[in-house]
Amino acid sequence: MLRVLIVDDEMLARDELKYLLHRTKEVDFIEEAESIEEALDKMMDEKPDLLFLDIQLSDDSGFDIAKRLKKMKNPPAIIFATAYDQYALQAFEVDAIDYILKPFDEERVMQAIHKYKKMRVPHPAVKEEESIGESSSQTGKLAISVDDSIVLVSIKDILFVGLIEGEVTIQTITESYHTADTLAMLEKKLPSQSFSRVHRGYIVNVNHISEVQPWFNSTYNLVMKNDERVPVSRTYAKELKKRLGI
Repeated sequence: MLRVLIVDDEMLARDELKYLLHRTKEVDFIEEAESIEEALDKMMDEKPDLLFLDIQLSDDSGFDIAKRLKKMKNPPAIIFATAYDQYALQAFEVDAIDYILKPFDEERVMQAIHKYKKMRVPHPAVKEEESIGESSSQTGKLAISVDDSIVLVSIKDILFVGLIEGEVTIQTITESYHTADTLAMLEKKLPSQSFSRVHRGYIVNVNHISEVQPWFNSTYNLVMKNDERVPVSRTYAKELKKRLGI
């Protein structure tokens, strides 16, 4: 059973989410906070497993908590729960495991809880004493969470990993997989010799780039071997060009 902290400055939103979480029958403890400082205090006292975190708080942004958590040892997982859909990409950049919108839907809340539970189970292919990246390199396989199972994907067959329509997608030569893993998690697992971040929402296998097309404002589009296009942002363009020798 899970321990949850809801961080939202609107009492009605907290009450609604609390009601739906109780209905999942997966949560046995729910605490509430309406500000960042109150949330940080309760995290220290209650040690929640999971935060449902609003973005627009009266005293600051929910992203401020997310950034602080990245510096903590064994921090709670984050699910953003907000009325605004435009921050989804930014949310996954701070390792949020899901992003749900107000007004809350009971089925969507249940999906978010199930996603957390799947991510909490360690991959059987990874030994405890090994780093994930080392294990992936040695086996040539990437272990990913897909639905209710762990799928092993051949690393050399991966063309790119991208955040597409709110879902992390792994595109191989023949298949597409939607996974509960975050981009940050996958970037740590994939070998840096072959994979490169080219956009805040994309990681590509440089061995499968067919063409580099100039775009606008010093950005590029990559044409992959399956003819799909992947954007390269200005932030990553210089590093990619250096890596490709162009």
